[in-house]
Amino acid sequence: MDCLSPPRIVLAGLSGGAGKTICTLGLCRALARAGHGVAPFKKGPDYIDAVWLGLAAGRPATNLDPFFFDAATLRALFLERTRGLDIAVIEGNRGLFDGLDREGSCSTAALARNLEAPVVLALDCTKMTRTAAAVLQGVAGFEAGLRLAGVILNRTAGHRHREILRESIEHHTGIPVLGALPKLDPDPIPERHMGLVSNREHGGQEAILDGLARVLADNVDLERILALARSAPALPAPQAPLWPAPAPDAGVTIGYVRDAALWFYYEENLEALRRAGARLVELSLLDAASWPEIHGLYLGGGFPETLAEPLAANMAARERVRALALAGLPVYAECGGFMYLARSLRWQGRTWPMAGVFEVDTEVCSRPSGLGYVRAEVVRENPFHPLGALLPGHEFHYSRCAAPVPEGLDFALAMRRGHGMHDRHDGLVCANTFAGYAHIHALAAPWWAPRFVAAAQGWRARAQEEQA
Repeated sequence: MDCLSPPRIVLAGLSGGAGKTICTLGLCRALARAGHGVAPFKKGPDYIDAVWLGLAAGRPATNLDPFFFDAATLRALFLERTRGLDIAVIEGNRGLFDGLDREGSCSTAALARNLEAPVVLALDCTKMTRTAAAVLQGVAGFEAGLRLAGVILNRTAGHRHREILRESIEHHTGIPVLGALPKLDPDPIPERHMGLVSNREHGGQEAILDGLARVLADNVDLERILALARSAPALPAPQAPLWPAPAPDAGVTIGYVRDAALWFYYEENLEALRRAGARLVELSLLDAASWPEIHGLYLGGGFPETLAEPLAANMAARERVRALALAGLPVYAECGGFMYLARSLRWQGRTWPMAGVFEVDTEVCSRPSGLGYVRAEVVRENPFHPLGALLPGHEFHYSRCAAPVPEGLDFALAMRRGHGMHDRHDGLVCANTFAGYAHIHALAAPWWAPRFVAAAQGWRARAQEEQA
């Protein structure tokens, strides 16, 4: 059996906010600055961390999600994205062992075992010394098959604090201390209601990442981390191709909005559309530029609430999208894209008009309205998902459909897990437009891209008939 041996390391924490993102960003940027080809990965569905990781490493990050993919697909995607590079750096999510159930399914630890990757723990050492050794001893022995290869001490208070921590950990556990970071105040990348602030709304990201790289290079043994990554065993080569054979050119163009308001996309979703035969063109809802001829439109997630005023002010874009959708253009919208297609958006006491494709209003709340993985049954005909399919996805939204929600809405999805839009339903349908809170991944819904392209071909054919 052929085997592949990409050097790899997983950066994990005991909980969210432990400092693993700062460590991973600094490590990716420091290694890239030292001339190493870094393949960045984010465990789970997080879009924002993944974009920051891509900026830090100098190439797009890939999400590895055990909920979406079986073990073989995870490995195949990982191996494809590491080809020709020097090291893979994988950022975990939440706590190392936190998963969907008491067995920890879909946890960072489960992903590390699947990839046979050494784990480095970022440990928040605030007001803690010798207890850190007890914590690490428990982590190291909690699950069989996990290799806890080292620890980075985070938020340390000074030289004496660091020395007591290091001596206690290495004496009692034998786990190598790979470095110790000082407290960073203020936080170089502030957070808000959906996690880290978007790089598209936070200026000076290159200076921030270079600063984090200096902190890591000055306080962490990078050569030792490289050695740990290179010690990972070989993985068997995939037995089946990750992607189906590319389709011939379908003769259609699908536009996707990527601007400061909407930019949540898995790169694999865009790749799937290309492989299904579509040409893609990047669009914006925030500027006055005219659009080329398109035969389909993809509206990803993002932060339309923080840019509601310029979105509302661009009446030409709102009217264009509404007219195309009501005329039957295939439109696929996820979360923030759905909010744009609603009648209005309310946030912080103000209301802005949106495209008005659907006769519903959305409002942004102070707490999440939907958070976590979803499974939905397709219960209504639509261009994108076959009737009866069980669709895996995830939702993370502070917005909701504002009351009163109209009667008789056409929902395509019945939620078997998750919240959705209203009354455990999601996926509003109007003409050939599908809009929902659920985000999907093309490798977990392999029918989506071919059906999208087929719908675009249908639109193009009808338009040509009308012009004839």
